[in-house]
Amino acid sequence: MRYITVLILALLPMFAHSQDWEDRQVFGAEDARHSLRILSSTDTSFFAPIIESFIAQRPDVSVEYLVTGTAELDVRFRQNPDLYDVVISSAMDLQLKLTNDGFAQRLDSLVHPDWAQWRSSLFAFTTEPAAIVINTAAFDGLTIPATRQDLIEVLRRNADLFYGKVGTYDVRLSGLGYLFATQDARASETFWRLMEVIGSLDAQLYCCSGEMIDDLVEGRILVAYNVLGSYALARADTKDALTIILPSDFPTTMMRSALVSNSTSDPILSEAFVNHLIRLQSEGSAKDFPLPSLDAFQDTNGRSSISLEPALMTYLDRLKQQVFIREWESAIIQSP
Repeated sequence: MRYITVLILALLPMFAHSQDWEDRQVFGAEDARHSLRILSSTDTSFFAPIIESFIAQRPDVSVEYLVTGTAELDVRFRQNPDLYDVVISSAMDLQLKLTNDGFAQRLDSLVHPDWAQWRSSLFAFTTEPAAIVINTAAFDGLTIPATRQDLIEVLRRNADLFYGKVGTYDVRLSGLGYLFATQDARASETFWRLMEVIGSLDAQLYCCSGEMIDDLVEGRILVAYNVLGSYALARADTKDALTIILPSDFPTTMMRSALVSNSTSDPILSEAFVNHLIRLQSEGSAKDFPLPSLDAFQDTNGRSSISLEPALMTYLDRLKQQVFIREWESAIIQSP
């Protein structure tokens, strides 16, 4: 499997431009005098009201919003940074490395807490926890897990019920999934025991939270591990179908962040959009800003559980990445 992983990593740049966008929408007038191109990993449904409120203040502006996965986003932007003005992603480590590698423009005029920015170039605007999300009906009569160890025990005791019915990120393809997995592994050895149990149950692997939630609602899977709880909470059809659990043993909470491309064709307008994001997350209503704000999920120190700091890039070292993925494959992909 290690050779397959290396091949995937090597071929990603070749596929970056041949694949279609997960979504592409244009907001504002077609003949607008100014335009922004935003590359993002966040579903359009979350960003539509944010963009619309921005355009409402600037009727001479249009915004092209392009959605792709976190890993592919990083590849596409690195290949053509001049094609995009603002980059938004939930993969904190990849965003930090883009900034560290000189792809982000400094925005010294923006006022933001030190813990929610890096080098005045990368700005966090949400906090969102990784959650265990379950199909509520499937757990009728079973203990609802409160911790990762609880999840291990309920899966082991009910292996027949959960065989082929547990989903999680494919960390080889998802930048956010890789971030969550490496942070979980740093926090506790329980992560590896859980991966082995999920792997023994024929794990279903996904690129993104939205697909996992779709399959949970339809009953194709009954448990999703490390899914973004905000995606489940935002959907009206999941209220009774799903139960969202924030594990009490240790939190894994990421901050979604934005940067302005150092090659943007309109630095003033791009900075204005990032400033709009920052202001809206603290002052806007849930209708205007349908994502968790920076204050939504924080520990007692007032910081997200995953800090925006250089240590995040540790597992992006190619050798460390290959070793981690090889261990993950051994745990999660098991022969029948």
